[in-house]
Amino acid sequence: MRLLALAGGLGLFATCSVALAEEPTGERPLLVLERAGIETALPRDTRPLIRADAIERFLDELDRAPPDWKAVYGLGHHDPGHDERLFELNRERDRRREGNPALRQRVTFVWPGELSGYEPESGGFRVAIGPKVHPTRWGWVRFKADGLPSNLVAIPPANRREPLRRKVANGEKVEIEVAMTGRLIPEESIIYDFAHEEEGRGLIMPVVRIEQVEYLMAE
Repeated sequence: MRLLALAGGLGLFATCSVALAEEPTGERPLLVLERAGIETALPRDTRPLIRADAIERFLDELDRAPPDWKAVYGLGHHDPGHDERLFELNRERDRRREGNPALRQRVTFVWPGELSGYEPESGGFRVAIGPKVHPTRWGWVRFKADGLPSNLVAIPPANRREPLRRKVANGEKVEIEVAMTGRLIPEESIIYDFAHEEEGRGLIMPVVRIEQVEYLMAE
């Protein structure tokens, strides 16, 4: 799991907030989940985009069908028309997506996280996070977080604080899930690109302006 230290560059995976927008708080309780699953802990007025099938249905509603990735890629990154075809793909999809009711829905996606340093003042732990890539029939999907809080701190229940503090102090890995809820940015709702890790692999990046963060840990 690839994680980012909080002070070490979250901006690589989150675009800047709109000027004067109120930043959601990143200091939140650490919710301990039982077997019922992660979706039971999410806000009720949100659409969970956690599993590949749910993400595919959402993209179907927004953009109808996946691009012809082979045609867009052509002869590869060095193909003279590659960048222009990719630009036209994004511009056409942006235009067709205008007014789609799915753009107004609150959605929730999840990134993997890990507890790091303990903060005595808040009784919580700083959280390191990294993006998650979902293989789908559309291509790889990786959400982008706009306006991610700068102070990601998970506050566990009182009876779990000391055991977790000892684990972190001993260098043990304590993994959690970070659920982020918000809405797609209308003017830049989805970015189509190609993955750097695999030549010709389509990459879809929904850009979500974050309104709420939740920290979840399995029982």
